[in-house]
Amino acid sequence: MDFALTEEQTAIFDMALAFGQENIAPYAAEWERQGTIPKELWPELGALGLGGVYVSEDSGGSGLSRLDATLIFEALSHACPSVASFLSIHNMCAKMLDAFGSDDIKARYLTPAISMDTVLSYCLTEPGSGSDLASLQTRAKEDGDDFIINGQKIWTSTAHAADMIFCLVRTEPDAKKHEGISYLIFSMKTPGIEVRPLKTMTGHAEFNEVFFTDVRVPQKDIVAGRGQGWYVANATLKHERGMLGDPNQAGTRLKEIVDLMHEETVDGMRLIDHPVYRDRLMQLQARVFAMQFHGLRLLTATSKKEDPGIARLIVKLQGCELNHQLAALAIDALGEIGVLYGNSPHLRAHGSWQHRYMFDLGLIIGGGTAQIQKNIISERGLGMPREPKPAKA
Repeated sequence: MDFALTEEQTAIFDMALAFGQENIAPYAAEWERQGTIPKELWPELGALGLGGVYVSEDSGGSGLSRLDATLIFEALSHACPSVASFLSIHNMCAKMLDAFGSDDIKARYLTPAISMDTVLSYCLTEPGSGSDLASLQTRAKEDGDDFIINGQKIWTSTAHAADMIFCLVRTEPDAKKHEGISYLIFSMKTPGIEVRPLKTMTGHAEFNEVFFTDVRVPQKDIVAGRGQGWYVANATLKHERGMLGDPNQAGTRLKEIVDLMHEETVDGMRLIDHPVYRDRLMQLQARVFAMQFHGLRLLTATSKKEDPGIARLIVKLQGCELNHQLAALAIDALGEIGVLYGNSPHLRAHGSWQHRYMFDLGLIIGGGTAQIQKNIISERGLGMPREPKPAKA
C-alpha cells in the first residue's frame, strides 16, 4: 500500500500551513491568552475553501475527503490549535446541514456557511442532561407555522461567536425520549436568546450558557425532519468526540515541548538531557505516535466506508487525557515559572501552557466524561453488560 500523499493533498497541506504561519501563528499566543479569535479571520479561511471542507461539490463545498480535512486541521494546528478546533466545529455543522438539511434549508443557509460569512455552531447539552443527552428538557411548542422555544443549554463553546446555531429541542413531549427530539437551525440574533459567558478556572469565558425565552423559529427550519433529531445529534457527537481527541493537536504540542526542553535548564543541564524529564517525554512521545497512527487507522476505515467500531470510541478518552499530560510536563519543565499566570512579565509564550493545563482538564469532562467514555467502550465496543441503574427509592 502506498502511504505517500498525492500532489493535490500535498498542495492542500502546504496551502493551509502557509496561511496559518503567515496569518495566525504570529498572533496565536495572544489570542489564546485573551480567549478570543478575531471574527475577520473566518471569511479569509472561507475564501480558501475551508468553510465547507466536507460539503459536497454539488452543494458548493470543497467536497474533500476525511484525509484531506485531517491535513488541513493538522496544518492549522501548527499555527494555533484553537483556530483548528473552532474551524472543525463550523465544518461539522456545515456537514450536518449538507447531509440532513432540506433543499430549502440548504439554499438559504449553506452558501454563507461555506464562505464563512456565517459562522455555525451547535448547542446540545443542558444542565440536567449532560451524559444522558436524550433527557433534554428544552421544549419547542407549535404555534401556527412556528415553534416557540423555551429552555436552557450549557457548555456551548462558540455561542458567543456564532451567527447561526443548531439546537436540539423536544418537539414531541409524549413520545419516547429518543423519538421526540428535533434539530432546528436559526439565527443567534433571534429575539429571546440570551448568551451568558461561563468563566472557567483559566480566567476566560471559553463556554457559554444559552437561554431561550419564547424564541420563535419557523417549523420549516427543522433539519432532517420532525422527531429525527437524535440521529443527527449522534452524527454530531461522533465528530465532536473525534475532534476533542485530535492527535494532530497532541503532535503540535509535543514539538513545542521538545523545543521548550532544549531551552530550559536545571543546574546548568538542559532538560532534554536530564534522564527523568527525557524519560517522561519519551513515554508521552510514544503515546502521541500511537494516537497519530491510530488516526490513520480510522482514516483507512473511513475511506473504505467501514465502521471502525471500538477503534473510534477510544479517541476522545485517550486524546484528551494525553493533551492534559503533555501540558503537565510543560508546566513541570518551566519550573517555578510554571506556577505563574495572568500578566506576569516572566511568563513564557504568554502563559499558554498554564492555560492549556487548566482548559484541557475541562475537556476530559466535556463531550462525555472519561467515566462515560469508558462505559461506552465497554458496553458498545466490548459487548459487556450495561451498568446497572440505581434502584428506585
